[in-house]
Amino acid sequence: MSECVQLACAVCRIGLYSCYRVLCCKGPPPARPEFDVVCVGMTGAGKSTLLAQLCGESIDDILPTAGFSIKAIPLQNVILNVKELGGGDAIRKYWSRYYQGSQGLIFVLDSAAMEDDLEVARSELHAALHHPQLCTLPFLILASHQDKLGARSQQEIKKYLELEPLAKGKKWILHPCSFEDLAAVREGVCQFLQLLEEEQLHGALITGRI
Repeated sequence: MSECVQLACAVCRIGLYSCYRVLCCKGPPPARPEFDVVCVGMTGAGKSTLLAQLCGESIDDILPTAGFSIKAIPLQNVILNVKELGGGDAIRKYWSRYYQGSQGLIFVLDSAAMEDDLEVARSELHAALHHPQLCTLPFLILASHQDKLGARSQQEIKKYLELEPLAKGKKWILHPCSFEDLAAVREGVCQFLQLLEEEQLHGALITGRI
């Protein structure tokens, strides 16, 4: 009889310990998947402001990026590691040094820019998308400043940038946005995230990792 009591007590202790483990000792959650992307665009296009908004940071007193900065943006159970490169004349010639290891490109365009500035932006976009380390990767163009007078429409930007021939065979998104509409910014980035996930899955299928 005593053996039965001892066995019953042991079973109870195991049960209580198991409950304790489930309730109190779950351990750390699994790490979020991460994607590394590079973000470029002309000075004044709004790269720093848009990224700060996505991170929930203050956008007061934001200065143009002098070199580069890195931000980790949490999105849909994924971390988007964004390497933002300054868009000044002296910095753009060094952009390509920071492309290595990127899984995608974000190009921020001022949709209300003067014609000369827009031409420079188009030239830089074409150069980036023809670079060997970026030419096969998904890309997102955020057409910022849509709230400004004279902002070009999505169709006008698409035509001006010659996106149809430029992006042939690539996965890409052109998304209008403004600082006043964070939801629109998030929508564009989340669509871009889907392209990154599809590209990662495609690569895994090719290499036989899944």
